[in-house]
Order: sequence, then C-alpha cells, then structure tokens
Amino acid sequence: MQFLKTRPGRIWTWVLALVLGFLLVWGTQHDAALYHDPIMRVTQVQTGRRATMTDDFHNHDTQITQKLTGVILNGQHRGRRLTISNTYSRSRAMDQRYRRGSQLFVVIHNHSRSKLTATAKDLKRDTTLVFMIWLVVALLLLILQFSGLMAFLSVAANGVLFYIAILINGSTQGAQVLWIFGSLAVVFAALTLWLVIGTNRQMLITLATTIGGTMVALVIGLLVFHFTHERGVTYESMQYVTQLPRPLFLAETLLGSLGAVMDESTDIISSLFALKRERPELTAGQVFKSGRQIGSTIMGPLINVLFFIFVADTFPMAMLFLKNGNSWGYTFTMNMSLGVVQSLISGIGIVLAVPLASYLASRFMEKRVIK
Repeated sequence: MQFLKTRPGRIWTWVLALVLGFLLVWGTQHDAALYHDPIMRVTQVQTGRRATMTDDFHNHDTQITQKLTGVILNGQHRGRRLTISNTYSRSRAMDQRYRRGSQLFVVIHNHSRSKLTATAKDLKRDTTLVFMIWLVVALLLLILQFSGLMAFLSVAANGVLFYIAILINGSTQGAQVLWIFGSLAVVFAALTLWLVIGTNRQMLITLATTIGGTMVALVIGLLVFHFTHERGVTYESMQYVTQLPRPLFLAETLLGSLGAVMDESTDIISSLFALKRERPELTAGQVFKSGRQIGSTIMGPLINVLFFIFVADTFPMAMLFLKNGNSWGYTFTMNMSLGVVQSLISGIGIVLAVPLASYLASRFMEKRVIK
C-alpha cells in the first residue's frame, strides 16, 4: 500500500526530470546570442571531390571536400547567409565532418555587405555536454535520491576547488605545484567523505585510511626513484608541459592514487560497519580478518580498472605511433611508461589500504555500531 501511495509522486518526478532535460537541450540549440564568436547553423551540405592519400609509411586515407551553406545566428552579421568549404579526412584524426543542422564556430575574414567569406573553426558542442550532465544528475537524483544529491555536490565542490588550485598554480608559475595539489588531495578526501558519509567515526576512519595509504604509496614510489636514479622515467614524454615535469607528474600520481585508495577504503570500512551492526559480538580480530577478506575480493578488480583506464587513454596515440613505423619500445616509452609508473604506485596504495583499513576499523570502531 505504501508503494501505491508513493508511486504517483515518483512518476511526476520522472516527468519533471524529462521536461527539464528537454528544456535544457532546446535552450542550448538557441543560445547563440550568449557567445562572442560567430556561430553558423548549417542548412545545406554538398559533398564534393574525394582524394586518396598515401604517406611514406603506406598509410591510406581519404580527404573529402564539403560545401556548407548556412546562416549566422549571432553578432553583427546575424541572419546573413554564408557558404564555406570544409575538408575532412575519413580517419577524422585532425578535422571534423559537418552535417545539416550542425552549429559551428566560424572565423569571418571579409566583413563587406555584399559577400561574407569565412572558414570553419570548430563544432559547437554545448548541447552534448549539457545533455550528458543532465543525464548523470537526473539518474543520481532519481535513483539514489539524497545520496545521489550529496555525490553530485561533492563532484561540483571538488571541481570548483580544482579550478582554484589551477589558478593558484598558474600564479606561482608552477613553483609550488606539489604542495598545492598535495593539500588539495587532503581537502578532496575530507570534503567528499563528509558529504557522502557524514561527520561520524566511519568518515574519520575512512579519511585516515585514504590519506595514509596514498601517502605511503607515494613515499615508496619516491624511494624507488631515489635508489634507481629515476632510470626509465621519461618525463620528456609529457606533452604540452610548460613547467617542471617531475613535480607535475608527482601531483598527477597523488591525485590518481587518492581516488583509487578512497574507493577501496570506503567499500571495506562501510562493509565492516554494516557487518558490525548485524553481528555486534564480533571481536576486533574477527573484524580485521573480515576486512582482509573483503579487500582481497575488490583489490584485483580495482587494479584492473586502473589498468583499463590507462590503456584506454594511451591506446589511440600508441596505435598512431606504431602505424607510422615506430618500434614497440619507442612507442611504450613515449606513450605508456609514465602511465605504467602511475598505475604501479596506485596499485601499491590499493594493496596497502586493505590491511590499513581493516586495522583502523577493528581498533577504532565502536563496540556496538548504532543503526
């Protein structure tokens, strides 16, 4: 009977979420006035000639020319029709194919009243971005309700803090990057656990485990760097770095390891607290043993998740290197070596978090956990 009473309310919540999503997507299709750069909506596409290309390494590709006709949506030329050409490759490595209905940023070269000339700059992608954000937030709120709201707030707050840290790092020219993001890691962990778990002993134990496991893993990595003189660590492979690469790499490793260790620590400690609620007669030794068993089941999949993320990130560029005649050794050095080092340090943190979380939970958990 209670389900029947609450069902209409939940239906209206889903309807409201769908209507809100439709309005957001529709709004991004008509928000060109908010942009400073000229935006053109493509109304007609004519496909022109195709040209086959082959490079020195026998890589084959096809270049296709498009004639795009559209109308300017904003700025002083709003409402004027424009015809531009666009050339894209079948591989889409460094260019973009446009379709009818696409909105794209253009660079206008000739501002005369008789005829406008311009070139395509990039695709306007705010519709896709807003839709994905709405989908994630809607699923969090509709399925997890209050817990989903707290999770979304933690992500939003961490995003703001990360942006502030980047601004501070830029103002100091990267001189304090490790201290800035090291402090940020502590704030990340504390804020996330406070919003998701709340202010209680479980949150404090999880926070201590997260910070402890991450810091110990990073110290072990630094000790290995010291004794091996960092041979094989190719900082020069970091792309587009405008400051010292070593502190930046350590900051990346710290943040990456923090997320993995926090994930595992939360799973282990929350499971142990739930177990203690159901069986309050368990001793500290039994809780520690249960924590090790729980950790052993989630440790392997979590390390594999890190590996898959790393492979997915480096796979396209590695294939490009191999396709252009580079050896496996050079491809690994320039694309994968730093990622492997980060994965290994994160793996060390994941392994160390199991006994640390089990020990802290068994020693500092209440003798009787309140439901």
